[in-house]
Amino acid sequence: MSTADTAIPALSPTHYLDGMRQRLRSGDVGGLPVILGLALIWIIFWYLNPNFLTGRNLTNLALQITSMGTIAVGLVLVLLLGEIDLSVGAVSGLAAAVMAVVNVQHGLPAVLAIGAAILVGLAIGVLQGFWFTFLRIPSFVVTLSGLLAWQGVLLLVLGQTGTINVYDPTIVALTNTFLDPWQGWVVAAVVLAVVTAGQVNRHRRRRAAGLPPGSLYERAGRIALAAVVVLIAAAVLNGERGVPLALLILVGFVVVFDFISRRTRFGRSIYAAGGNAEAARRAGISVSGIRIAVFGLAGALAACGGILATSRLLAVNQSSGGADLLLDSIASAVIGGTSLFGGRGTVWAALAGALVIGSITNGMDLLALASWTKYIVTGGVLLLAVTIDALARRGRQAAGRA
Repeated sequence: MSTADTAIPALSPTHYLDGMRQRLRSGDVGGLPVILGLALIWIIFWYLNPNFLTGRNLTNLALQITSMGTIAVGLVLVLLLGEIDLSVGAVSGLAAAVMAVVNVQHGLPAVLAIGAAILVGLAIGVLQGFWFTFLRIPSFVVTLSGLLAWQGVLLLVLGQTGTINVYDPTIVALTNTFLDPWQGWVVAAVVLAVVTAGQVNRHRRRRAAGLPPGSLYERAGRIALAAVVVLIAAAVLNGERGVPLALLILVGFVVVFDFISRRTRFGRSIYAAGGNAEAARRAGISVSGIRIAVFGLAGALAACGGILATSRLLAVNQSSGGADLLLDSIASAVIGGTSLFGGRGTVWAALAGALVIGSITNGMDLLALASWTKYIVTGGVLLLAVTIDALARRGRQAAGRA
């Protein structure tokens, strides 16, 4: 038996439960609140309207959250810096308008039109990031100005017509393509294989580094939970129209940016800059470069969200990117567990939060509740999420002093 094996004993279920209680007492709640909250929301709406958990409605829910969730991915990165971007809704509408104009009115191929829209979002994000970073103007003010300015540019781009209908098959296919059942099961199997490999690899790397590998029961539990969620989702969606391509696009963004944020030097620098910018500078991290890059990515992802929204609605108009999109995207990132204080959270928060917000909106629409009820409930859930974050932060600080 090796030294590492004797130094790192396997944890029993009792040790695992004790460790979980200790983490909760210290404020390390992780994704538990959002998981329990989502389960409670689904149970309530299913009880009030059995149609909520039907395959047709869950497919619609998956399509409804793709645009918001994609934008929320970029907002998670911004929030990890301890900053905010209030312009992402307007940027998504402007980028979608650019795509529609160059594709419909100027005949540019769909792929190039989509690329142009993403470049517009990226350029806007970089510009705002530069303005905030080097001119020392708070990101709140810079992006609030952008919120107003880019809405004006949207009206200018659309012109007098105010609405452009989009019929290009490539653009329409983004949210109107559904996998065959066998393809859906293949995707489910791949997802489970990736989750299992990730847990095994993490266990192996921690042992190789001489760190406690964690409880095998915890890792097995995570794999089992993922299996239940993925297999049930695949069965439900395959029972209707199939797994939507748009949902795979959203999950793809989440997986890619989760890997970037947690497994690359760039991602670790985001956390460092958000946790303590001055310490990050002294460690040799280009905080200014990180900030500009993150705002650029947020702009590009906002453009992608606008493209997905256009594909689903088949049109761009003067209200594109407006209404509740900005607030719902911010709420998705925060409700999913990303701290408003910076340096804490994961990209998966975007998907989890989008599911919560989307489920609330979808469920209340099924119940035909008044608009004022939707705003009050959504605001209350957001306030609850921020309160949990603040209390968890206070718990971590108390545990650190102890």
